Amino acid sequence: MLLGGINDRPEHARQLVGLLRGRTALLNVIPYNPVAGLPYQTPAEKDQERFLALLRAGHINVQVRQRKGDKIDAACGQLRRSNQAVAANAEG
Repeated sequence: MLLGGINDRPEHARQLVGLLRGRTALLNVIPYNPVAGLPYQTPAEKDQERFLALLRAGHINVQVRQRKGDKIDAACGQLRRSNQAVAANAEG
């Protein structure tokens, strides 16, 4: 999970390269989907591109998950959060 301002910096990409270099691995990079009530942010597009470029330059096999459903709050993480809010309101 790539979080804007938290783990999307060049030093974080370099750390991943150091950890994964020489290993047979596929790194799934999932940009964060904003969820109401949580303080996290989606990384800026330029930060995502720079992060991925550093991983690829380090010969890391990378797959980027495409965002789907975020416009209707139905993307990964968003539905769970909204279901939790509904359940909490029903209990209260």
